Amino acid sequence: MDKNQYEAIARQIFFASLEVHKIMGPGLLESVYELCLLKELSLRGLLAECQIPIPLVFKGYELSKEYRIDILVEDQIILELKAVESILPIHEAQMISYLKLANKKLGFLINFNVPMLKDGFRRFVNNY
Repeated sequence: MDKNQYEAIARQIFFASLEVHKIMGPGLLESVYELCLLKELSLRGLLAECQIPIPLVFKGYELSKEYRIDILVEDQIILELKAVESILPIHEAQMISYLKLANKKLGFLINFNVPMLKDGFRRFVNNY
């Protein structure tokens, strides 16, 4: 996938997130936003899967711990959803770790618990 394709999908993710936030508003559970965003992405023709396991690999060994990506779009872009008062450094570190562990180039940390979604939408890259 080239950068233009990534950016086209990224735009769709942003607008889909805006639509969910516009309709649902802030203050709900993360799981509600996950279901709504999955449906909105699907309505826009994007392949989106939720709760995708990422194995923990250390020195070539798969260890007995796995992480879960909230939403994976087109098997390329990670979405980590939050419904919190504010994004903390630990949330950002989580996204960076997911990008590295899953070997993905682009991800978005989306906090739906904000008055304006653009204030809760953050982009992260890994060897992009």
